Amino acid sequence: MQDNGQQATSGDWRAFTVSVLGTFMATLDAGIVNTALPTIGHGFDASLPQVQWVVASYFLVISCLLLLFGRMGDMYGRRRMYSIGFILFALASALCGAAPSLAALIAARVGQGVGAAMLMANSPGIIMAAFPGSTRGRALGMVGLTVALGSLAGPGLGGLLIQGFGWRSVFYLSVPIGALGVFLARRFLPRQERLRDETLDLAGAALFAVGMIGLLMAVTRGHEWGWSSTPVLSGLGVAVAALGGFAAWERRCTHPMLDLSLFRIWPFLSGNIVAFLAFMSMFSNAILLPFYLHGQQGLEPYAMGLVLSSLPLTMAVSAPLSGYLSERVNFATLTSVGLFVMCCGLVLLALLDSNAPLWRVYLGQVVLGLGVGAFMSPNNNSVLSSAPQDKVGLVGGVLALVRNVGMVTGIAVAITIFEGCQGRALSAGLEPGAAFMAGFRAALGTGAGLAAVGGCLSLYRRRLFGSKPAKTCTVVHKDVPAQQK
Repeated sequence: MQDNGQQATSGDWRAFTVSVLGTFMATLDAGIVNTALPTIGHGFDASLPQVQWVVASYFLVISCLLLLFGRMGDMYGRRRMYSIGFILFALASALCGAAPSLAALIAARVGQGVGAAMLMANSPGIIMAAFPGSTRGRALGMVGLTVALGSLAGPGLGGLLIQGFGWRSVFYLSVPIGALGVFLARRFLPRQERLRDETLDLAGAALFAVGMIGLLMAVTRGHEWGWSSTPVLSGLGVAVAALGGFAAWERRCTHPMLDLSLFRIWPFLSGNIVAFLAFMSMFSNAILLPFYLHGQQGLEPYAMGLVLSSLPLTMAVSAPLSGYLSERVNFATLTSVGLFVMCCGLVLLALLDSNAPLWRVYLGQVVLGLGVGAFMSPNNNSVLSSAPQDKVGLVGGVLALVRNVGMVTGIAVAITIFEGCQGRALSAGLEPGAAFMAGFRAALGTGAGLAAVGGCLSLYRRRLFGSKPAKTCTVVHKDVPAQQK
């Protein structure tokens, strides 16, 4: 590792490489697997609701385990957790590729989710430790670039692999990447002393997992089963009871999994709230735009991919720039600008009609991508910098959890609004194309409203904290002496 003086000014880009490799692998895998779902369904002669569990099981497991693995990273060391995460993800990927049945594939995806949760929860802590000084903003900006590139490469690479080698090849791709990740993690990440005076809060972890399963099952299936149906209401009831019990237990526990006092830190609380709103608004577009492009514009899959790739491509430009600016400009200014630009992009998309020229779709996607890239890096920087240094892993888990729940909730809200408005339009006698556009505009208009609310909250943060750049805390690893390694 670099000496402390050099690291404080320039950061440790070797540790950064290890961190973004895990981020890239998880992002790439998500895009590739989504592309493979129709082929997987055909190969196992399975229906769409059955095949959806290939994705749903993965995200359910991740959401349940993020806080636990973030806390374990603080206790046992992020080097250890990151290495295990790579190993589990690679082994589970191999099992996915060799799965003899859909049930076996879903079980292996659960294993992938465990490994991905370890990586997602501990990646921000690695960045914080490697960049304790003024260069943290640009490092987090490069993380945004990595997410964009993974999102950009996933669908196209998945299509090539499936066409050339079959759907199983998309899972085997993660095996060598995971093996490389283990080697780099063991080589470049510092050892961290174990917190031997603290114990793991397994009871809290169990309550949280039960609550998240009930909540996410209700949210993801609400539009399908009906929001007043018995299964949805039961899931929400389980979520309220379990998460309420979790909060009560955490207040009494000597070493809680989630330190609830973090939510009394305004930059931490407000940053997570606006992140939740941002991901809800973003995924109203992500779930509905492909249906617009296919059903209203009549585009083939390849042309659709080109249009959809304009958002991550724009984000790949704006995220590093925003991360660099976050070292010099108040984070609340950048996040406010990013959210209001996102709002403008969603408004542009909501104003489309069935015969709109394709350049208007590109324009909306580009504006939305600029806003997403401008928002993410400074917001992550502000949340991570607001936390005590011994809670950075936990805070990273909270950030990833907010992102996942925001995505799931945004999709559920968008589909519910879309189907409700489309149904009313059909009942009023509109033809199917016009009814689709009525639902499309209502859902994306709601997404724009959520982004605007988040932007106003960020403006309030700026009023509270002034115009100076956010201060960064220094995260110090207690490295084990060389002779003990």
